[in-house]
Formats: sequence, C-alpha cells, structure tokens
Amino acid sequence: MTEDRGADRADRLIAMGQSPRNLRELLRKIVWIGIWLVFLSSPVHDLAAGHHSPAGTAAGWAGLAAFVGAYLALVFRNWGRPFDRAAVAGIIVFLCALAVVLCLTLGSGWLGLFCYVSVACGATLPVRAAYWAVPGTAAVMMLTGLATDLADAKDLLLLVLLIGFAMMGVSQLVRTTVELRQARATVAQLAANEERLRLARDLHDLLGHSLSLITLKSELAGRMLPGHPDKAAQQVADIEQVSRQALVDVREAVTGYRRPRLAAELAGARVALTAAGVEARLPAEPDTHLDGVPEESESALAWALREAITNVVRHSGARRCAVELVRRQTLDGPVLELSVEDDGAGGAGGVPGNGLTGLSERLVKAGGGLEAGRVKRGFRLVARVPRGAGGDVGSPA
Repeated sequence: MTEDRGADRADRLIAMGQSPRNLRELLRKIVWIGIWLVFLSSPVHDLAAGHHSPAGTAAGWAGLAAFVGAYLALVFRNWGRPFDRAAVAGIIVFLCALAVVLCLTLGSGWLGLFCYVSVACGATLPVRAAYWAVPGTAAVMMLTGLATDLADAKDLLLLVLLIGFAMMGVSQLVRTTVELRQARATVAQLAANEERLRLARDLHDLLGHSLSLITLKSELAGRMLPGHPDKAAQQVADIEQVSRQALVDVREAVTGYRRPRLAAELAGARVALTAAGVEARLPAEPDTHLDGVPEESESALAWALREAITNVVRHSGARRCAVELVRRQTLDGPVLELSVEDDGAGGAGGVPGNGLTGLSERLVKAGGGLEAGRVKRGFRLVARVPRGAGGDVGSPA
C-alpha cells in the first residue's frame, strides 16, 4: 500500500511537469497554479476601492491583466512545453518591469506582484540563474519600496525570498522525477531489446534439431537409393516436409522477434541523441497512443523514427531534436502521426536519399505517407500511418 501511494504521488508530480493529457490533469494544473493568485487581493482591492482616477483605474486593470496573463502563460507552459530560454528571460524582465511601474504609479499595495516575479524565477529559470534572480527580485522590490512604502516592502521581503527558493525546489523535484521515470523507461526498453535479440539467437539454435533431422534422413535416403528406391523416396518426402515446416517456423518467429517496436526505437533514439550531444524531447509514454494501431503500421513508424534519428545524428549537425506522436482525424480516417524536427542544416542537396525513398515506400505499403523537408529553423520529417477505429482522436503526446 505504501509503495502504491508513493507511486501515485510520483505520477501526480510527473503530471505537473508535463503537458496535460486529459481534463482532470488540466484542472489539477490550473488549481495548482491558480492558488497562488491569492496575492492579487491587494491590487484588486486597491482598484475596486476607487482611490484612483477613472483613467488610472482603467490603466491599472489593463496592467494587472497583462501581468497575470504573462505570468500564467510562462508558468503554465514551463511545466510541459516550455518557452526557449530567451523568451523565458524576456517574460521575467517584462513582469519585473511592469511590477515596478504599477507600484510606482498606483502605490505600495501592488508590491505583492513581486511574489509572482519570484515564483516565475524559481519555477522557470535554471538553478544557477534562479539563485541570483530570486534575491535580485527581492532587491528590486526593496528599491521600489524606497519610493512607495519601505515598511510594506520589508514585510514582504522574507516571503519573496522563501517563495522563490521554494519554487526552485519544487521545480527541481519535478524535473528530477520526470528524468528518473524516463531513465527507468529507457532501461526497460533497452532490456526488452536485448531480450528480443537473445530470443532470436535461441531461435537460430533451435533450428539445429530440424537441420540434424534433415541431414540424418538425407544420409539414410542416400544409402537406400540403390536397393530400396521406394523407401528412399519416402525419406526425401520427409525431408521436404521438415524443411518446409522449419522455414515457416523461422519466418514467423523472426518476423515477431525482429519487427521494430516504436517504444523500443524511442528508447534507442534517446540514447543515440544523448550520446551525440543533441538535446532530445521525446514522448514519455508512447504506448498510450498505440491502441488500435496495427503492428505493420507501428513497425513502419518505428522504421521512420530510426531513419530520422540516424540522419539527425550523422548528417544534420543539430543541437536540438523534438519527436512528437499525435493522433489525428483526417478526411481519409484516423491516423497516427510521428514528427521529428531538428534545428540542424539537414543533408546536402534537395534530392531525397535512398533511406527516405525506401522509407516512403514502406509507409505507402502500410497505407500511410511521408513528408520531409526544410522548415524555418531546421529540418522536419512527418510520417503518418492509419489507425484502427478505436481510441480518442486529436490528443497529442
């Protein structure tokens, strides 16, 4: 029971660090982020009390809406699909500057906005940057308090520091938990790959029985042929039957063992990209999107992923690579779409290579299609295969 409760808490924590997959996770995330809006009570009360002119009140509401919108966009997207570092830094600077302007123009009741700036710093910045940004936010608040109300600024100083460093701890805990879960999934997939290879080797060894029987009957037929041609013919017929059955068994077994699986290829892609120094963003739980997908379609997507990652590692010179798995509803029916996008230069020339040509043929055979080409910031490959009738539509990985 204790392990189950611990696993459930870990799952909830991981859900906070990823894009919401359903309405329940979305509401939980909104509540977790929205509960911190309690510090807006003072600015809202200040505007509602009518202490300012109509123009000042309107400007105050507009400034408050802009501040809250930027804050929610930054924090909500940070735990899921975050902005790049330059955008994060820009939004934090905007929040801090807007807080200073509102405090200087509308009064010390707006100093509570620096709590949100501190939360944004602790939740979204890297640890080393946040160690400086949180005290820096407190220092800016104290300087602003010199021009408004120093006593109120002193009352908020400890809170701004504590809430910022607390969010640093929460954010780091979420990242660590997500990384540990992904590492465990990678190890499990690599172990499954090794097990499949072992089974393939064992299968090869099992052919020894059939081959030994064929050899024995061949020798026996050779000895019988001069004096007993009828019995020799029977032995030859047995040899044909054994060999045909062995061939069928080998084809079925090897097809099952060696058919690439998408989850296994994602695990291998993470290892390959990390080894190449490429920042990877991959779906955490691909199996949830494979319900109703035929094995042939999944295999085609796995081949597409392998070819795309090989191109990223060998030819692109990319620094970042993002893999997404999305279920869509199209005019031709439900499809499962795999996209691989990197910020590299791609291959030389505009003619598709043999790998992409063979991959396109494989996807067409599975009833899907392939799109590959340059985009604004790199190269993107999109592979689509048909799904079964079951499952939800339009939920991204």
